[in-house]
Amino acid sequence: MKIFLSKIFLFFSYLVHISPMFIQKFLWWWLGFLWFDLLRIRRKVAIDNVERAFPNLDKKECVRIARASLRNMGRTIVEFNHILFYDNSQFDKYFEFENEHLLKKYIEMNKGVMTLSLHLGNGDFGITAMSGRGYSMNLISKRFKAKWLDEIWFGARGKHGTRFIAPRKSSFDILKALKRNEFVAFVLDQFMGPPLGLRTQFFGHETGTAFGLALFAQRTGAPVVPCYTYRRDDGKTIICTEEAIVFEQKDDKNQTLQYMTQKYTDKIEEIIRKYPEQWMWIHRRWKPFND
Repeated sequence: MKIFLSKIFLFFSYLVHISPMFIQKFLWWWLGFLWFDLLRIRRKVAIDNVERAFPNLDKKECVRIARASLRNMGRTIVEFNHILFYDNSQFDKYFEFENEHLLKKYIEMNKGVMTLSLHLGNGDFGITAMSGRGYSMNLISKRFKAKWLDEIWFGARGKHGTRFIAPRKSSFDILKALKRNEFVAFVLDQFMGPPLGLRTQFFGHETGTAFGLALFAQRTGAPVVPCYTYRRDDGKTIICTEEAIVFEQKDDKNQTLQYMTQKYTDKIEEIIRKYPEQWMWIHRRWKPFND
């Protein structure tokens, strides 16, 4: 059954991959419409989140941003079919680097690089492209329970060299990757409560954010470099890199972790404010933080 499901999945994925762009656009528009307007899965969560983040916007504009976010996710689903059949020679068709020189600058420090990222644009496709271009990428990511789906999803993302690190008990693998002078991607835009999270402010509201990135930055001295994707109007996905975030020591270890985790969270917020239609607003980011 697993082999049968995999072959059916791959067959339809290939059909999407080779289909004309107008069909692909229709598919991602329809997925967003189905999700947001018909089935209304987490529609209220998305709208409430946008209203919480942007209290000065009227209801109509908040709904527009939430709807665009779901259509962006529909596009991400369609683009996953390209990951399955992506070839390195297709980079210029789908991608463009912004500040690629910074990736080279920080890897030359020979401490490894920790990238600060978020669910914006299409990060899975972006990290596949980076691996294909010769960057040694490690992504901290949960796995699927369905084995056939896990093999397809992670197999597609990993066939160009991306390695995956489980979130739990990951310290050893992260330190090994940094020692090999590789990139380790931390996706820091989701809620994390205690004991792995710290109380932070996000768009002016209390939430919880994982402090692991700050801990490894403190322990290793490896640079933390914002690196994320966003979609441009011409259809290309831009892989954007920014200058490393300066690490600042405070009076004690706990204050340092608190301060730097908030600093990383502020950067995530800054990026989302630039491209609000492309972030994943359906996530329940503002859960109660219970110590």
